[in-house]
Amino acid sequence: MTARIHSSSPATIRRLAAVLKRGGLVAVPTETVYGLAAHALDAEACEGIFRAKGRPSTDPLIVHVSSLTAAGTVAELNPAARLLAKAFWPGPLTMVLPKKSVVPDVVTSGLDSVAVRVPRHRVFQELLKASGLPLAAPSANPFGYISPTTAEHVMQSLGDRIEHILDGGACALGVESTIVDLRNPAAPRVLRPGSITIEQLSEVLGVPVTLRRSRTLPGKGKKKRKSAAAQRAPGMLERHYSPRTRVRLVKEIKSDHVIAAGRRVAFLFLARPTDPRLAALGGRVAWLSVIGDPTEASRALYASLRALDAGGYREIVVQRLPETTAFVAITDRLTRAAARSK
Repeated sequence: MTARIHSSSPATIRRLAAVLKRGGLVAVPTETVYGLAAHALDAEACEGIFRAKGRPSTDPLIVHVSSLTAAGTVAELNPAARLLAKAFWPGPLTMVLPKKSVVPDVVTSGLDSVAVRVPRHRVFQELLKASGLPLAAPSANPFGYISPTTAEHVMQSLGDRIEHILDGGACALGVESTIVDLRNPAAPRVLRPGSITIEQLSEVLGVPVTLRRSRTLPGKGKKKRKSAAAQRAPGMLERHYSPRTRVRLVKEIKSDHVIAAGRRVAFLFLARPTDPRLAALGGRVAWLSVIGDPTEASRALYASLRALDAGGYREIVVQRLPETTAFVAITDRLTRAAARSK
């Protein structure tokens, strides 16, 4: 099996919608990262997602729909969900809500809740409307690896496991959606940070929103029995979004340390280093934004990690980011990428 990258023409979208209706898989663009989509109400089709990704059955899928009305066909919407939908949908916000019986257990890892989102990406919206289906779509990469933000990234990671990749250009945001648990609207919790912040959610809801801490890998560490249970939402494991190359986070990277480290170590900065000596070191010195802009950094994060991971380095040393709201999501992804298996 070899994947084909398709353009986003209306005719192509109609053909790929038919593939999804038949129970096939299609890698799709979103404003966050590329996803691997299947008919969310077709259990067998969704099982194909788990096989293609090597994803554990304890990690539920996010269901993507075209509108708030469509979200109501798979989840029980409460007033808090409607408030957030009005403020942030379509967009990079996923809500965890009580599920309706039409959603197969494989999608929710047997839980009584479902994660649902209305994406903003034009091409994905066209595919949702052409198919008329809710689509389950986790990131289109092998489980635990760096998420893809271009069609080429999907080809590199899953090109021999799937047949169809819909090209919608590079992802505008570059990190996965914010996930908020609204099963108890009086005490909402962010399960995974993203570009929509806790402060923004709190302002709309009028109640404090808290951040849930990560979990250890299934079957690993001292909390083995607890960790083997299903997660409430994706992206909550302690180690995730990880390159094959070891990642190490440090508070500060000094130029002398970079020069002395040798060719087997790569360095990733937030902003372009000002020391001219580092310019001569080529690809083993990279940065997320010329001036350290958080939006640019978010968009460049996964592509930068993928490029360094392909460089044959022994280690990728990453400068810790400022402890401000603007960098919470990127810091979350880097922290998980750098986590060691227990």
